[in-house]
Amino acid sequence: MAKLKVWHNPRCRKSRETVALLNERGVELEITLYLETPPDADELGRVLNLLNLEPRQLMRRKEAPYKELNLAADHHSRDDLIAAMVAHPILIERPVVMNSTRAALGRPPENVLKLLDP
Repeated sequence: MAKLKVWHNPRCRKSRETVALLNERGVELEITLYLETPPDADELGRVLNLLNLEPRQLMRRKEAPYKELNLAADHHSRDDLIAAMVAHPILIERPVVMNSTRAALGRPPENVLKLLDP
């Protein structure tokens, strides 16, 4: 099985549970502490496509930057929202687990198990 990439925040319980779940199954992980090393706009756009989500669906709407930047306003384009997530990675819901062709949001952690199926 190919290594799975995880956008991880060790302070988040769901993120820790997801990593533990995959470790228990012996899955090799490439962990990215995305708050320290955020994805660029192209990578975030690719992952949104793999998740089949629009940017707001992957945003943590209770975080201060969401409110401060008025990201709920309809005038923001997809590119605007992605740029905000890149500039403020705290806005990105976590954990996101992916391989080269699929991705899953670990909410609940068991969601990522579908990536283990061929």
